[in-house]
Amino acid sequence: MDRPTTRPSRRTAIAQKSPTRTSPRSRTTDQRVLDLLAKPIDYMDSPEFHKRNAMRSLYKTDPEIKLPDVTWYRPLIDDVIGPRGERTAAKATAKPLTAAQERDLFLKYNYARFRSARIQEKLSGRRPTIKQQQEFLKWHGLAHEYRKQIAETNLALVLAMAKRTRMHDGDFADMVSEGNMALMRAVDKFDCGRGFKFSTYACRAILKAFSRYGMKATKYRQRFPAEYDPTLEKSDHLETLRAIHKRESADEVRHIVLNNDANLSEMEREVIRHRFGLNKEANPRTRKNLTLEQVGKIIGVTKERVRQIQNKALAKIKVTLEDVHPKERHAISPN
Repeated sequence: MDRPTTRPSRRTAIAQKSPTRTSPRSRTTDQRVLDLLAKPIDYMDSPEFHKRNAMRSLYKTDPEIKLPDVTWYRPLIDDVIGPRGERTAAKATAKPLTAAQERDLFLKYNYARFRSARIQEKLSGRRPTIKQQQEFLKWHGLAHEYRKQIAETNLALVLAMAKRTRMHDGDFADMVSEGNMALMRAVDKFDCGRGFKFSTYACRAILKAFSRYGMKATKYRQRFPAEYDPTLEKSDHLETLRAIHKRESADEVRHIVLNNDANLSEMEREVIRHRFGLNKEANPRTRKNLTLEQVGKIIGVTKERVRQIQNKALAKIKVTLEDVHPKERHAISPN
């Protein structure tokens, strides 16, 4: 039987093309390939992949399945979640795939992932050559194209399920986003060899995603019954509390020093007053803290001796603060 003389499609030509030249750009893709090879590559295996001339038999379909038209998607989403409510301005134009077309797309998609995984296994962590990089990127690109085509063909499925299970506690756009993510995961996990339609498998995955989203939204509402207020993020309440606590602590220490509740010697009191500006007559806004050297000149000792006296006095003040009862501490009023 003669084979039909048909012009190979673009994807067929890409799949059958073997690179022979090394372009300057291919050298720059080395890190990208290494990043992709570092991730596990999963695929749904099929006996078709292990047959002789598997690539030629899988990619010989002609005419190739047309890419879906998804220009309806964004206007439809805007109309559903916009001020006009439930009324839709457009309808999905993507036609559902037949069982044969669906199987053909999934076999091509998984075969591209299968070939990518084979390259990954062959390398076993070694650095790929330029030829291996080009081959890996070719199969990775094909897998991405087929994955996108399958997902875009079934976008209407997510919207249909979202309208049927609309929830009061969740946002419709967020629910559609969850459904789209579930759809992409379903594309990766669907095994066409079992004989089921993809829509049967994807609907269950999408409904489970909606259920998880609903539980998450309800749980959030129960814990936080009030609406989210962005202005709360700009609150300086904690900084205010810290400033108040710091000021009260400073006033308490000043009270202890001025009343000599810590039994400081005259020299220790003199050092603390000059070092931290705790004189009674000093204005809290204008008083200055003297350095160790300046205090040493006033009392006639070295700055190292001033440091020793200061540390000894601070230790006494700390002990006094720890001994003060909390109720008494609040009763202390600053002078």
